[in-house]
Amino acid sequence: MTSRLQIGIIGSRSCSSKIASIAERTGSLIASREATLICGGMGGVMEAAARGAQAAGGLTVGILPGPSKTEANPFIDVKIPTDMGYARNAIIARAADCLIAIAGEFGTLSEIALALQMAKPVVTLACKWKIEGTVLADSPEAAVETALRLCAKP
Repeated sequence: MTSRLQIGIIGSRSCSSKIASIAERTGSLIASREATLICGGMGGVMEAAARGAQAAGGLTVGILPGPSKTEANPFIDVKIPTDMGYARNAIIARAADCLIAIAGEFGTLSEIALALQMAKPVVTLACKWKIEGTVLADSPEAAVETALRLCAKP
């Protein structure tokens, strides 16, 4: 049995409808490529991406900051409470084979830095930062294709 790729979607707990639409499309594309979506399990970008993945028949995993599974958004299939707050960002970065950062704030920035320190590929989409070591994508389709290509490299 081949292991499914685990693609992390990282982004803000709240976002505009435009960013939510981008995240939802990205989640749907991840599911259509039979990869598992890993995220922080909360609202905003995380919820939109999980909604898209779940609607496309994909598996969603939420690494939650608090102690309870009940804090997960309704589109998370596997709920992992950590009671670690932002420290859970390291778990998201470690669990993902590659990450796609959609917009985001400082929590997202910390996840990007952690992933890069772990030599994990990071694709940015609608991101306000230009970060050395990341790959910029201009659409959900380009972000997912780039992530899949980078995950496949040894």
